[in-house]
Amino acid sequence: MLGPLLWSLPWVAFLFFVVLRVRLPLELADPPTGPVEAPFVTVIVPARDEERSIARVLGSLAASRYPSFEILVVDDRSADRTAELARAAGPDRARRLEVISGEPLPEGWLGKPWACWQGAERARGDLLLFADADTVHGPDLLRRSVGELLRREADALTVLGRQLMGTFWERLVQPQIFMTMMVRFVDQRWPLPQRRWRSAIANGQYLLFRRTVYDALDGHRGVRDQVVEDQALAQRLVREGFRLWVGRAEDQLATRMYQSLGEIVAGWSKNLVLGGLQSLPRWIRPVAPGLLLLTGVILWLLPPLVLIGAVTGLLGGWSLAWSAVVVTASALFWAMVGVRLGVPARYGVLYPLGAAVGSWILIRSWRHMERVVWKGREYKVRIRDGDSGG
Repeated sequence: MLGPLLWSLPWVAFLFFVVLRVRLPLELADPPTGPVEAPFVTVIVPARDEERSIARVLGSLAASRYPSFEILVVDDRSADRTAELARAAGPDRARRLEVISGEPLPEGWLGKPWACWQGAERARGDLLLFADADTVHGPDLLRRSVGELLRREADALTVLGRQLMGTFWERLVQPQIFMTMMVRFVDQRWPLPQRRWRSAIANGQYLLFRRTVYDALDGHRGVRDQVVEDQALAQRLVREGFRLWVGRAEDQLATRMYQSLGEIVAGWSKNLVLGGLQSLPRWIRPVAPGLLLLTGVILWLLPPLVLIGAVTGLLGGWSLAWSAVVVTASALFWAMVGVRLGVPARYGVLYPLGAAVGSWILIRSWRHMERVVWKGREYKVRIRDGDSGG
């Protein structure tokens, strides 16, 4: 039995690394009681072909229990009923709710940064909150976010919420992707030192700026050609010496990103590799996608294949004992990850299928990382080198 145990050490080491080193951000503090500072907030919602979710996000934002805010929806030339449904939404507690008809996309810009920039140009707020159209906000989220920003004396704040997953494929594949991201939450000290700017993380689904800081960074114009614009903004913030607070509010922020296998593959293919490379030094970028793919195949696909070979008699020796130990441990690990994300534990048993789909997404993202197609637009993109200030 010593051989199978020794060969299992890489999996044991990975599991211990996740348990001992990965630390999710702290929860946002409860909203303060009594009279508090309440700077005027402009909430900017970029939207392109979002008729499925636009009414829900605007209804939840407009119901925010915060005394002074406005909502700007930037309709990025949608081909569906996004603008119509947005205009039908009432302002509720907001000072106003305005729908801006987006201008044609300029050369050198990607769609989301362009929509966000147009909203910022029209904003009146001292604080700017950029919120995705597929999010749902609790009534106290804005109060808690602004309170945390002021209490921490932060220059920007981003919030992680819970991910809603309703279909079989969402529950199978999304935990694989989110786990890859969770591994980055190692030593995310506060504030993050300037020298570690590549480690900066932001969630573009909910990103709150002081207006002065946003302008100092040139806002979304400064990341106009970046697919993973939220991470690029976070890196610019830290590199320039500003303070970015990352928090959680799973009881107040929810997002359902994709609702089918096709949407999952298309959505993550556009930015999975680009986001990873953006956080790495230039010298390792050429080999990083291949190393990540190889690591995933070895960790999550090789043991089930060996187990099949052992059970069917194609492989002998201690291959059965080794693969049984590793597959069982991996299934338990993915069951725990799934439960943490709100997915039934039984999906852990199917982790090899999820890993296979995840590997396919990684390959597609790697193959097409210089040519991104999303929502009817095609972009030629590049990874900026942050060391050169780009």
